[in-house]
Amino acid sequence: MPSAHTIGSRIHAMRLEHDMDIQTLAQNTGLSVSYLEKLENDAIYPCIGPLQKVSRALGVRLGTFLDDQFTRDPVISSIHERAEADEALHTGRIPHAGYAYHALAKGKNDRNMEPFYIRIYPVSGERKTTSHQGEEFICVLKGELLVVYGRETHVLTSGQTIYYNSVVPHYIGAAGDDPVEIIAVTYNP
Repeated sequence: MPSAHTIGSRIHAMRLEHDMDIQTLAQNTGLSVSYLEKLENDAIYPCIGPLQKVSRALGVRLGTFLDDQFTRDPVISSIHERAEADEALHTGRIPHAGYAYHALAKGKNDRNMEPFYIRIYPVSGERKTTSHQGEEFICVLKGELLVVYGRETHVLTSGQTIYYNSVVPHYIGAAGDDPVEIIAVTYNP
């Protein structure tokens, strides 16, 4: 059973709080029951797209799964806290999907945007696109970011940004053999 502070355990608890079985969540998200079971048991570490689908189906903001503290405005954060966040969020192992998130607006419970520092590790295998309502803005801090957007492919380097409608199928990942570090801001209306 996952610990009480993992993404999977928070999704599981929220699903139970909404008195929703996993089959209904699968229908409402378009994700498979198998995928959701792995997610709830922390066997996988998801990218933002599936998390947004789950948050929408449960009627909560995306950040609900990544933080559990509330503070007053303004919220001040630091990407330098990322080592601690990486360890807490992916339970001490490299996430299966190759992502380590650090929420940059922890505690702001009335937010409309979700800002993250994300470290993306190189992975081999299928580049599966995702789509969901909203918009995404990404700024590359370090490394090379591969962005597949519809039928277009882009490689962004340090200092470059991209802003897109996330309803278009997209994929982001490390373009090379080294991790890439980004700031990503998502908006889910």
